[in-house]
Amino acid sequence: QVQLVESGGGLVQAGGSLRLSCVASGRNLRNLAMAWFRQAPGKEREFVAGISRAGSGTRYADSVKGRYTISRDNAKNTVYLQMNSLKPDDTAVFYCAASWRGSYTYTTPDSYDDWGQGTQVTVSS
Repeated sequence: QVQLVESGGGLVQAGGSLRLSCVASGRNLRNLAMAWFRQAPGKEREFVAGISRAGSGTRYADSVKGRYTISRDNAKNTVYLQMNSLKPDDTAVFYCAASWRGSYTYTTPDSYDDWGQGTQVTVSS
């Protein structure tokens, strides 16, 4: 099992930017495919972005393409999500997720083994 702790959420105006971080402990991050999900009130948890173990492959939800960038620093056991041009519809709790055997291309929550506690992102209009 790996422990994941997200940070970097907050309140931002529409058009602004935030950078989320997810620090992993308990296992070497380089062995894990990683992803970010988000969940807005009353909605299901949805895939946002995924990144391969070496960081060479990424995948994004259509709704965030061109605005979000996922990256990782395996030496620091940290995954990042840079979010630009934020919109009120981006308001949600953002979760970091890890997959032991799966691929970063998987977009369903049940494909991931370990989760962080989430960090709130609120975008005001």
